Amino acid sequence: MGYIHCCGTLHKTKTYKVVPQGDFVLCELDFLKKCPVCGHTIVQLTRIDKDDNISVIRKTNSKAKEFFHRMQKFILYEKTSQTYNRCGKFYLNYNEYGVKKRCYSNLSSLKIGLHENKFL
Repeated sequence: MGYIHCCGTLHKTKTYKVVPQGDFVLCELDFLKKCPVCGHTIVQLTRIDKDDNISVIRKTNSKAKEFFHRMQKFILYEKTSQTYNRCGKFYLNYNEYGVKKRCYSNLSSLKIGLHENKFL
């Protein structure tokens, strides 16, 4: 999933891998159907050649739709982002000093501040 800069912010787009033509090594097409701020349709073609020079072609609105329809026959596949499971089932029973934990943040079992000590 790529990003296109429009209206001062980055917006998530659909990214397609395109067949490289000529001296280009890598070609990607980003397509934003509708900007949430201004409502424009944006297509951006990013190409990299053998000398690591980057060329960008950017079209908006009706020209973007026409450009996308012309480029559809050169699209190989849509690039999707990989999702990672950020939470696991592993729990470490030791604190940062290597001492085994005795309390698992069970605040209901703590009696701190419930009774005042009259003899202090």
